[in-house]
Amino acid sequence: MLPSADDSFWMKKALAEALLAAEKKEVPIGAVAVFENRIVGRGHNQVESLKDATAHAEMIALTAAAQTLEGWRLSGVTLFTTLEPCVMCAGAAILSRIDRLVFAAKDPKAGACGSVVDILADGKFNHQVKVEFKPLPEAEALLKKFFKTLRTDSEKAKE
Repeated sequence: MLPSADDSFWMKKALAEALLAAEKKEVPIGAVAVFENRIVGRGHNQVESLKDATAHAEMIALTAAAQTLEGWRLSGVTLFTTLEPCVMCAGAAILSRIDRLVFAAKDPKAGACGSVVDILADGKFNHQVKVEFKPLPEAEALLKKFFKTLRTDSEKAKE
């Protein structure tokens, strides 16, 4: 497990993934899966590009980590993501058996780590994931800019 001092380094890597999503006009969310101080999986939102509702950054990073580590049980992995995971991604964190999840911005509309629901705090699941909210202003700013541009473009299209 990584010490907290390293979290900002890894979160910046997740932010770089979010910027890749933004370049593709996707919701700018990025994630990296880290095992023994190396990235074993990375992903950014590709929902629109792949026309797949499950193509979230976290899902892609977890899938890549499973391929890299040659197994679906991702014990020892920390997942860093720029936005609080949704229900699907929080569930995948449990099912993949990661040790820890760190997120940089809260999602008041779909967050499943405390904002709307808190799936990972429910002690009834067979695996517990340690969750940490470590704010990264750049991640939140990137999301706000994206949605502001989306609203502005939508209003222009109505004219």
